Amino acid sequence: MAKITMREAISQALMEEMDRDPAVFIMGEEVGVWGGTYAVTKGFYDKYGADRVKDTPIAENAIIGAAIGAALVGQRPIAELMTINFAFSAMDYVVNQAPKLRYMFGGQFQVPLVIRAVGGGGRQLGATHSQTPDAIFAHFPGLKVVSPGTPEDAKGLLKSAIRSDDPVLFIEHATMYQVRGDVPEEEYLIPIGKSKVQREGSDLTIVTYCKGLELSMKAADELAKDGIEAEIVDLRTLRPLDMEPVLESFKKTNRAIVVEEGWKSYGVGSEIVSRIYEEAFDYVDAPILRVAQKEVPLPYNRTLEQAALPQVPDIVAAAKEVLR
Repeated sequence: MAKITMREAISQALMEEMDRDPAVFIMGEEVGVWGGTYAVTKGFYDKYGADRVKDTPIAENAIIGAAIGAALVGQRPIAELMTINFAFSAMDYVVNQAPKLRYMFGGQFQVPLVIRAVGGGGRQLGATHSQTPDAIFAHFPGLKVVSPGTPEDAKGLLKSAIRSDDPVLFIEHATMYQVRGDVPEEEYLIPIGKSKVQREGSDLTIVTYCKGLELSMKAADELAKDGIEAEIVDLRTLRPLDMEPVLESFKKTNRAIVVEEGWKSYGVGSEIVSRIYEEAFDYVDAPILRVAQKEVPLPYNRTLEQAALPQVPDIVAAAKEVLR
């Protein structure tokens, strides 16, 4: 194991797959000469050249449209969107073309496309650049939606995404590029669509993913000081959604909270709670609570922004509420 940052893990995955398969190439705004907005592709332009690391105009519609075309003729494009908020400018291609072409043509076409997008708040980028609209994209069948919370998962899942013959939206959180974690030094893949128990416990289940995992792990440490052992299930993938570890954990603890950075209304948490009630109702000992962002456009002011985002004390309070 090597302890590396999320940024390094993602860079390693990209470089290893580009070395392995000449059909893999990267395109997006500032991915080449500049090395990427978050320095993920730093040095790639010098190593692979302009043919495989393509700087594009500021036109998300053109980026995703061109990437779909390349995928249809046998290439494996990785299209980077500077933030997931800009995916709205290419919404038709992201949710109405890429996920449906293989299905509509009876399997005659494949769309091996990865869309890398940075999501989440916490960097004072304003309401239109700080959203967590993951649930919107996970709503559409045909589009795999992946959002890892550890460097190990980021690398293994991204490598699997690049090898997938179906389009994958790979969401990276803007505040997590410096998060460090153990990553195997040998070649490995992590299958898309498999949730994982990141921490074992017996008193309640915390279901989360991405940034929520970091917050939930810290909250679990605080709860442990009071003798409360929380089990944390990391979804890792929002579509396809693997509920088996969630249900197994809930049947053991009989209590749960769901932590997400997106808004509570119509969110990922709503789906998780509904599935638990539908599939494990006989095991419910307390109402399942959701911890999420306040229902406002995210403020620019740092104090207000942090007040709107879910925090460790919010998770601790919700956990104690379901145990009351």
